[in-house]
This record gives sequence, C-alpha cells and structure tokens, in this order.
Amino acid sequence: MKPDRDRPGASRVLASVGRTRPRQRTSDRVYEELASAIRDLRIPPGASLSETELAEQLHVSRTPLREAIVRLVETGLVSVVPQVGTRVELIRLDDVEQARFVRESLETAAFAEACAKPVRDVSALRDLLAEQERCHARGDIDAFFAADEALHEQIFAISGYLGAWQVMQPMKMHLDRLRRLSLPEPHTVQALIAEHTAIVDALEAGDAAGGREHLIRHARRVQNTAPALQAQYPEYFSS
Repeated sequence: MKPDRDRPGASRVLASVGRTRPRQRTSDRVYEELASAIRDLRIPPGASLSETELAEQLHVSRTPLREAIVRLVETGLVSVVPQVGTRVELIRLDDVEQARFVRESLETAAFAEACAKPVRDVSALRDLLAEQERCHARGDIDAFFAADEALHEQIFAISGYLGAWQVMQPMKMHLDRLRRLSLPEPHTVQALIAEHTAIVDALEAGDAAGGREHLIRHARRVQNTAPALQAQYPEYFSS
C-alpha cells in the first residue's frame, strides 16, 4: 500500500494532543505526534506543512507547534525555507546509512551485554513474536511495526542499557521511514519475523556470536532494499 501523497495536507492524519498527558509539555506532545506521523509515513516525504492546519488538528496554539517544528528541523526531518514554507524532508540515503551504522553498533553491543546476563528472561520477546505473527495474519502493518520496535527496545532493556535505545531515536527516524516503506510486502514481513525469531533464539541460548551475525544481517537489510524502494517511490527520495 503506497502512502497517499496527494491528500490535502496533514490535517486528516494527526491526533489531537491538546488535552492529553497534561503533565507533559505541549511542545513535547506535538513533537512526538508529528515525529510519529512522519516516521510512519502518515505524513509522507516532501509533504508541505501548514501551521494553521496543524494547530487546528492538534488543538494547540502556534507557540508549542513552532517549538516542535524547530526540534524536527534539528533532527533533519523537516525544513523551513523563508518565503517558501515548511515541508517534510525527502529521504536521504546518506542519513539512512548513518542511522543504520549507529543502530547496528549499539544493538550488537546491547545484545552482547544481554547474553552475558546470568538470567535472561525472553518471555516478553516471545510474546512480541507472537504479536507480530497475529499482526501479519490480519494485515495490520502499523501494529506490526510497533511490535517490531518493541522487540528491539526489549533487547536493550534486557541488556540494562535502555538509555542507549532512547538516545538514538531521533537519528533512527531516518532509517525508520525506509523500514516502514518496505512493510506492505508480505514476504518482507515474513522474513522479518524469521529474523526476529533467530535473534530471540540466540539470546535465549546466550549465543552472542550467532546473535551478532543475525543482528548484522537484520540491520543491513535496508542496504539491499533501498535501491528497489527508491525506484518504486522516486518522489520520496532526495537524489
């Protein structure tokens, strides 16, 4: 399913954040919603962003919205050009590769730390694998992507270095857009579940070397899929 680039603005793809989580800063809630929408391709690469439409849909004032946009500019997901407007940046493969390198480096290190634990409870990971199978069976790509993310986050949690997962999130969003773009293909989802299963099996067995190999192949999948995705969705990529 190709994201609908022709829809008129982002007003139909964003959830209101004006009255949710009152103890969190409004600008943080706006940033999270916009970043999530960009990452999940609800707002596609190249889309123009209207402050008026965004403020109306999110039920917020212009001040927290502009603060959130500044943060998105800092992550490289959005650009603001005076007299031209604000738009979602196209996918740059150099940014994707930088994010892939950081993720692979941190996750293989976290996996090794997790394997070194005397007790490794992988029950939550098994539950997430089962959830991925259920999502695949019903064709729920959004839920599958969420379960995919949760599985990798849990590896960091088991390692004791959950903070490393959180730190890399802004950069990883460049990678995530490419990952999300590949998911409608059923064989891709099936292959991801198989790779996830091999990773969890290796962690349960304490097989640091084998798990590292599985993780590296898993992380470098984007290097193999990027050319085909760029050919299929040329309008989403920076030349």
